[in-house]
Amino acid sequence: MQNVSISSFYHFIEIQNVEDIRDALLDFCVNSNLLGTILVSNEGFNGTITGEKLDILRAFSFLEDRLELNLSISNKARWNVTKSPPFRRMRVKIKKEIVALGREDLRPFSKAGKSIEPKDWNELIKNPEVTIIDTRNKYEIDIGSFPNAINPGTDSFREFPSFVDELNEIDKKKPVAMFCTGGIRCEKAAAYMLEIGYEDVSQLNGGILNYLENIETEENLWEGECFVFDDRVAVDSELKDGNYIQCHACRNPLSINETESEMYTEGVSCPKCINKISNEKIEGLRERQKQIDLAKKRGEDHIGKVMK
Repeated sequence: MQNVSISSFYHFIEIQNVEDIRDALLDFCVNSNLLGTILVSNEGFNGTITGEKLDILRAFSFLEDRLELNLSISNKARWNVTKSPPFRRMRVKIKKEIVALGREDLRPFSKAGKSIEPKDWNELIKNPEVTIIDTRNKYEIDIGSFPNAINPGTDSFREFPSFVDELNEIDKKKPVAMFCTGGIRCEKAAAYMLEIGYEDVSQLNGGILNYLENIETEENLWEGECFVFDDRVAVDSELKDGNYIQCHACRNPLSINETESEMYTEGVSCPKCINKISNEKIEGLRERQKQIDLAKKRGEDHIGKVMK
């Protein structure tokens, strides 16, 4: 099977006519044989699509023209290739937020933190006066982070404001540096921090993946692996496939030792969730895994394949 391109992208920008943009973008992508999901809201757009690279670039150009953007989406996007497209259809959905913080009134393009390039990130986080915050969820942070970064202990990004409410002991005049996987969460989190009175807030441009892509191994401060939302599950500091798989029941990354536990059943449960899921759900997961196994024997992808 021939490789196809896959691209993830986002941009915060004021969009008034979200319905018109949704309809026009969906028609263009469908007619270009693209698959994937794009979210559109008043605060911008966020998506992952797959297909021929030239067709993806044309979709970006279409969006740039419609929104009169003074930037190249492709330059900010993350690119990869795949033999098995992780989507079955093309969807463009209207959402209140393109990344759910529970604050649809925030506008990161109006009040943004300082965007720090990877080459300048090490110097910033080595400063003992800087408070470093990892804006990802705890299951992501468990397998890797930057040294001295605060773990908010969140299960979802919506919990981030509650975490910030507990940071009262931190002087709001002191510098804060934040990061996430690809840049979107820390960019919105920075806007929130500024809104509630923090004066010096920065975020890592392009997130951890951009940092790992641009910083040489001997200068790389990343510790552990980085959770990613695709079939790789995690990548190491050199962006090579990591040593984790993902539990299909609870979505947590699992080490090799955890997969050897008696509490691990492929596609059904793991040590982190076995006592937290109902018998009814377990039976459903068992049946689903059975269908996946049968599809594999036929050399096919199961229609309900989990996209990571």
